[in-house]
Amino acid sequence: MRRFFCDNITTTTATITSDDAHHISRVLRMKAGDALSLCDGAGNEYSAVITSVSPEAVVCALGEQHQSEAESPVKVTLFQCLPKTGKMELIVQKCTELGVFAVVPVFSTRCVVQPGKDYDKKRERYNRVALEAAKQSRRAMVPQVLPLTELKKIDVKSFDLFLVAYEDETAVTLKQALRAANAPASIALLIGPEGGLEEGEVAQLVAAGAKSVSLGKRILRTETAGMAMLAQTLYEVES
Repeated sequence: MRRFFCDNITTTTATITSDDAHHISRVLRMKAGDALSLCDGAGNEYSAVITSVSPEAVVCALGEQHQSEAESPVKVTLFQCLPKTGKMELIVQKCTELGVFAVVPVFSTRCVVQPGKDYDKKRERYNRVALEAAKQSRRAMVPQVLPLTELKKIDVKSFDLFLVAYEDETAVTLKQALRAANAPASIALLIGPEGGLEEGEVAQLVAAGAKSVSLGKRILRTETAGMAMLAQTLYEVES
């Protein structure tokens, strides 16, 4: 069944507009009476039947509502230190497919890339990438790529569990930290840039309540580390 995100949903009807309306009417050539599935972007799915079609708006009558099984009960946010040009889109795309709740770009001391004045335009692009990845992976919500923040401004205590991937950590593994946690509802994962995090940055985060963890014996690229850490975290909390 065809499936679309829709943010114009009432108790009994939904209206699809913009590119999706054009796609339904002109490309798919769907018509009144055809069934489809709608997502409100917040984890809810609806069965629906088209009542009217035009390139500008597709109106649907809503049927049964249910919570999507595609979303994790634990909200996992990825704090990704800025990678070299071109890598952030890949990180956003793949982490959306894996089930991330949100992505926060972070500027840290060893970031090679310096954020320019056009970063907000880049963020718009990243959010479009997240939307397309959410559609492809049949997510019921679209992760948001939030505004760029400095590492020192991160509020560690706003999460039930805040984990920092650190190559010099030898005492605590990701698995150990997750299994020692008391059923966290929100988890943050922090990945450093290509040059890694400075020891002082890690110490600052740990002092604020974060936990430093090892991802294993091999050193991962920054664009690989976030995906690996996210996949392992979601596997552990969803098991």
